[in-house]
Amino acid sequence: MEKVESGLFVSVEYTGTLDNGEVFDSSKGRKPLEVQMGTGNLIPGFESALMGMAINETKTFTLSPEEAYGQRDESRMHEFPTSEIPQGASPQVGQTLMLSTPQGQQIPARVDSIDDEKIVFDLNHPLAGQALTFDIEVVGISASATQQPASCGSDCAGCGETGCC
Repeated sequence: MEKVESGLFVSVEYTGTLDNGEVFDSSKGRKPLEVQMGTGNLIPGFESALMGMAINETKTFTLSPEEAYGQRDESRMHEFPTSEIPQGASPQVGQTLMLSTPQGQQIPARVDSIDDEKIVFDLNHPLAGQALTFDIEVVGISASATQQPASCGSDCAGCGETGCC
């Protein structure tokens, strides 16, 4: 029986929940997540949990923040004068905007607070500091990709600088 190992493409049905039971992401109603193992496109704990699983095998596991998106880091809170907000823009608290680094890299940033003098952005991943519970089922294992690469929507909790899920 074929097992999940590094280099293989794995298709997974999943639902991710927070400690309070809130679903933060799920493949229900979409194609299963397909990822090549060992490429760094999954959060470390999710990839570790998948290793060695067989087709149609199910598993429930909980990842600590360190195995997922890390602890919140207050040094990732950045404030800018409101005078730097582009003319015509009206950012709202809770909104995620893309900021550009001097090198041109795009970074998602959530508006934490805004007043007449400053706007504060939170650059932590939205799931940083949270334990994440996943219910997964391996629905495919292949030596090559079976799906076209998908791009995440703007609300995708799973993708970002650390990859998906």
